[in-house]
This record gives sequence, C-alpha cells and structure tokens, in this order.
Amino acid sequence: MTAEPTELVTAIHATAPRMTMNFAGAGSLALAWLHGVGGSSRTILEATDRYTPASLVEAVGFTPERFTSSRVAAALAEQAYRRARQLADDGGPLFGLGCTATIATDRSKRGEHRCQLAVRDGFGVAHYGLTLRKGARDRRGEEALVSLLLLRAVADACGVLPGPELPLLAGEAVTTSLEPTPKAQAFAAGDHPWLLLRADGRLEQEPAPRAVALFSGSFNPLHDGHRGLARVAAEHLGRPLLFELPLRNADKSEIALFEARRRALQFAGGHDVLLTRAPLFLEKAELFAESVFVIGADTAARIVAPRFYDDDPQQVRTALDELEATGARFLVAARQHGGELLTLAAAEVPAGYRDMFEALPEGAFRLDLSSTDIRAGWD
Repeated sequence: MTAEPTELVTAIHATAPRMTMNFAGAGSLALAWLHGVGGSSRTILEATDRYTPASLVEAVGFTPERFTSSRVAAALAEQAYRRARQLADDGGPLFGLGCTATIATDRSKRGEHRCQLAVRDGFGVAHYGLTLRKGARDRRGEEALVSLLLLRAVADACGVLPGPELPLLAGEAVTTSLEPTPKAQAFAAGDHPWLLLRADGRLEQEPAPRAVALFSGSFNPLHDGHRGLARVAAEHLGRPLLFELPLRNADKSEIALFEARRRALQFAGGHDVLLTRAPLFLEKAELFAESVFVIGADTAARIVAPRFYDDDPQQVRTALDELEATGARFLVAARQHGGELLTLAAAEVPAGYRDMFEALPEGAFRLDLSSTDIRAGWD
C-alpha cells in the first residue's frame, strides 16, 4: 500500500498557489491526502468529483467521444481555472486541475486502464498522461498511482521540487507536454526574447525591465541561499531585483519550456522571475540596459579569466568594453567553492574595469548553499 505523502503535501500547503479541481474516475485519494494535512484550505478552493457522465459533460460543455482523453482533461482544467478565479479575490497565483481516468473496477474492462491530467495556469495547459499495465494492480493500487500523478501535477504547479516518485512498472511511462498561452508561445518560438512571470502568476512581455538588479541561475531548486542573497542585494543596491532563469546556458543543455515552467513556479507568490534565452552576460545586458548582475565570486572569476577567451587578454578587455557600454555592473558575493572561500579579490579584474565590480561585504551575506548538493540529497 502506498504510504501517505505527508511531507510533500505539507510542502504544497506552504506555497502560495491555490487551485480548484475537477476529477473523474480516480483521484479521490489525492484529495484525501491533501485534506489529511493541516492547511489544505491554503491550497484547495474547491474540488468536484465528476463521477457521472452528465456531471462531466456539464463541466466541459460537450459530449466527448472518449471521456478519458487529454482534450477532456484540458477542458476540466479550464473550467476549474475559471472557477478558481471566481472564488479567489485576492489576486494571488491560481490554477485549475482536471483529471479523468479509467481504472480497475468490479467488472472487466475491454480498453486500457489510463489517466489524463491537465493543469491550467498563466503559462497555459500542462498535460500529464499515463497508461497503466492492465491487471498488474487492484483498484486500490491503480487509484494510488493516479493520485500520486495528480500530486505531482499539483507539486509542479506550486513550485515544489522534486515531485513524488511514481512506482511505475516496466513499460509504463508518464508523458508530459505544455500548450502555452500566446505570450508563452511567442517566447518559446523565439518571437520575443524574454518572458516575465509575476509573483501573482501573470505573464508580461512589455515593457523591458531597465536599471534593475538581475540574479541569474538555473534554480534547480530555488533555495534559501538564493532568497537570502536576493534580499540582501536588493537592500544594498536600493533597486528592485528580478531573478532570471535562462533557458540556454553556456555549459548546460537547454531547458524545455515544460521544465522552465516548473522551475519558474517556485517563485509564485514571492518574487517575479524573468525567463530568457540569453546565456551570456552581454546578451542579458543588451536586453536589460543599466542593470546590475548579482553573481558569486566564482562567476566573477570566470568573467575575467583569459582561459575563457582563447587565453587572449585583449578579448577579455573587448568583452568588458561591450558590457560597460550597456551600463552593466556586477555585485559579487563571497561563496564556498571547491572547499575554499572565494571573494572578488580572487578575480583578476583588469585595470580600468574594476569600477564595474563591487564586492558585497562578506558580513552582509555569503552564499554557501548549493543546488547541486540539494539535488544529491534527493537521490
């Protein structure tokens, strides 16, 4: 029997997003898990069990040829999203969830046992699909698996990483996809260079932020070290700070929009976050002029290290000239790296460019946490 995911549900209830849910055929155990931990009213606005066909048809507005489909799940999620906006009046982040499933019952079914989930939020509609190995579990086991997948979708929408591990059998796999909103689609297609996710879940593309502090990272996951540095940097600089999540990175594989949504939603209810396709500081500086980049001392050392410029000091100076022309500056935090404390003093900034780099006093903040170390603890 699947153990109750109490720790995950507690983490979900600690986040800002709230939801309305429509489910049909399975998912009641997920609702019980969510209500089984105190604080569920912070997450759940309303949940409706669409158990008869007439109830489901009423919710989606059409009679589907196939009740367990991604189209039906998306329609249930859309209705739930509209309902959430009716019920909530405080402007916080919201999402609607739709789940439709066909699982083991007291009679034999000719078709597959499967489920389709959808989440509608400011990014669009996130889809999750799973076909279960028929006959491998009893009804309770299939209900538990569908409910765990439902909790994964909720965790993603609330920015809780990682989601639950699913006890899948050989041949079973969860499929995921994202139908983006027009703004998210324009960004995904490269028609717009950036996308701003507001803390309340709204997406914006105009106007371009200017003269802000930018804290760039992969945020996999976002942790207290990131939050602490952002708070101290904003206070030190006296200007608003935006987190930036680049989908492209100079030394990492590109982040797909589905995954970028998961990471960006970690900021929901707390901070605004920019999504860009700009891996290089010069590209970022050209997009967001006169900005200050908040970085660690290890990153500062790489910015001015000749080995990253074909061992050519002139290329370093050219790069710094181009950055300086945009009005870019850098605020550098000390951090532990490779077992030693690195500060701005470790970066060999060429003469004539030192005014572009400012050290954040070590007593004000030191970045010691590592997302890599946190992910290692997930295994």
